[in-house]
Amino acid sequence: MGKSPMGKSPMGKFSRRPPKLTRDTARPEGGGRAAPGDAPAPARQWPLLAVLGTTGLGLLIVAFDAFRVGTLVVGLALIGGAALRWALPSVGMLAVRSRFTDLFTYGGLGLAIVLLALMAQPHPWLKIPFLDEVLHFTVR
Repeated sequence: MGKSPMGKSPMGKFSRRPPKLTRDTARPEGGGRAAPGDAPAPARQWPLLAVLGTTGLGLLIVAFDAFRVGTLVVGLALIGGAALRWALPSVGMLAVRSRFTDLFTYGGLGLAIVLLALMAQPHPWLKIPFLDEVLHFTVR
């Protein structure tokens, strides 16, 4: 009988139950270094830095009064984070939860931000007819 990753029972046998006292936190799936261990810290965390840098660029564009373009860049940064999380086996600190949850969260929020930026008033770049009817129905 091989070693169980969960721990040893009081009788000395290995058990599938988690230990009563945990001593460490499990790393998320894919949470290993994105570069070799001898690389400098920024190089090991390049996926997270790419997403944060692109988000910062989008916020800077918003600060210079290009709201729609800057918001699109922020949304695309999150979608890019989801793509990195899906494509790479190890993404460092970009891995926060399970791969599925990270994909759903980054991709869903990125898509929502992009759609809201495209529909922002005045002069929306994307018009969805039934949403206009919903708005008029709620305002009556």
